[in-house]
Amino acid sequence: MLIEEDGSRLKRRLDRLIEMTGHIAQADGSTGTVIPYLTIDRHSRDRPPIPCVLTPSFCLFLQGTKKIHVGKHIFHAHPGNFLAAMIDLPGTTQVVQATKESPFIGLRIDFTMAEIAAVMTAAEIKVMPRDKKLNAGAFIGSSDADFLELFIRLLKLVDKPAEVRYLSALIKQEMIFKLLSGDHGHLFFQQVLFDRQADGIGKAIAWIKENVTRTFTARELAGYANMSVSGLQHKFKVVTAMGPLQYQKQLRLQEARRLMLSGAMDVTTAAFEVGYESTSQFNREYRRLFGSPPLRDIKSIQRSATKKKE
Repeated sequence: MLIEEDGSRLKRRLDRLIEMTGHIAQADGSTGTVIPYLTIDRHSRDRPPIPCVLTPSFCLFLQGTKKIHVGKHIFHAHPGNFLAAMIDLPGTTQVVQATKESPFIGLRIDFTMAEIAAVMTAAEIKVMPRDKKLNAGAFIGSSDADFLELFIRLLKLVDKPAEVRYLSALIKQEMIFKLLSGDHGHLFFQQVLFDRQADGIGKAIAWIKENVTRTFTARELAGYANMSVSGLQHKFKVVTAMGPLQYQKQLRLQEARRLMLSGAMDVTTAAFEVGYESTSQFNREYRRLFGSPPLRDIKSIQRSATKKKE
């Protein structure tokens, strides 16, 4: 009986959240809100796999299904699930089983590891990793009714601009507290995610992000992080689901795409800006990741955006 009651409470809160988001975001795509860290994602039809970079955040799925590929990992997200990412992770996302009558709807809460650390300290949370091995920098979890209630309280603030800044910050802290106290809380306590100065994989990841245009070898990166090449490769793949060179390549291509979409650069300039020395290599790797040559891909995205506005 208790399980049935919990399931009923969960469904009622999911239905309430779907209703509330419908009043805020009617158009497909990502919709920002007056709450600075909250974005609503809505799609009324299936979408093919779209390359992206998961940023530190947790995404709550209200309706529809999304498949997320990160390296060799495939996450299947259903209503009531959430995806937490603790570092920047290149991957692809795919919306499936979405229709105009029953669109895909998700809520994304952006956070920083500094905010995670602040809640740990303030709440005096002390949870040790369950083992000494590294874990992937993203995971899927299941929400309970109390967790969904926090999102309901958050969405109610959209119509209360005088209260939104202060109260939304408190609700965000409570959300983080719930994550840290839940079944997956131990995954946030990996020292690699916090310490960018110490030798090791955390230092290697931080260096690549800060030097994304710089060419390097695995041996050079391993020396910088004070690790063996084999140790670097193994640990890097555990946390990011890919090797360091592939990680940098995907970050480069994503940044080049962003620069071209902003109108700031043409194909050749964007390629050189992110560190490529050969436009033919850039075109080849861009097509392999995004499915089309750069110019065709950018024009396709721009045409799609124009149709949405119309």
